[in-house]
Amino acid sequence: MTLAAYEQAVILIDQANSEDPNVETAEGKKFPKELLYGQRMSDMLSRYKSDADHVMKLAVRGQHIQRWQSPRSNYPMNRQGYHKWRRDLYVFHANKVAAIMTKVGFKEDAALRAKLAVAKVAMKSNSDTQLLEDVAGLVFIEHYMLKFAEKHPEYSEEKWITIIQKTWRKMSAQAHAFVLAGNVTLPGVLTPLIFKAVHPK
Repeated sequence: MTLAAYEQAVILIDQANSEDPNVETAEGKKFPKELLYGQRMSDMLSRYKSDADHVMKLAVRGQHIQRWQSPRSNYPMNRQGYHKWRRDLYVFHANKVAAIMTKVGFKEDAALRAKLAVAKVAMKSNSDTQLLEDVAGLVFIEHYMLKFAEKHPEYSEEKWITIIQKTWRKMSAQAHAFVLAGNVTLPGVLTPLIFKAVHPK
């Protein structure tokens, strides 16, 4: 697929995410939340796997495309409702990304690859899905873990270790090494907990 088609797909994903009514501030500037998330995902992919192809670059960029259109509040506020929301989101995002890729001229097999990755299909056997999950985990650690902690001051150290370990288990050994080699900015006060979680005695 041509570079022009890839660039057009990025524009369409970013245009869609620019409509996000939720705003996040970064480096003194305000951004639509999911637009910023997509940019952070792309930045991390370029650092973590610089030779990723256009299909995976688009899957990563569009992983949260128009997430605000399917709010958590539309589902029961219990564990089952949460998991149903997450599963439905995977499909929602996957269909959006695949449709954009098809629209700009990507072949069906390429759009399907991105769709399967964004839908989190066969994480441990599909290298595309694992790559997307690695990047998502790295972005969470660098940009969102501390903010999440600030929203939950009631969480105990034990609960935080459990959260960190769940994130860590989703990531590959390569992503673990990337973090431990100092390639990710760790979230300040949570750094000791991260090392405690990933190096249990």
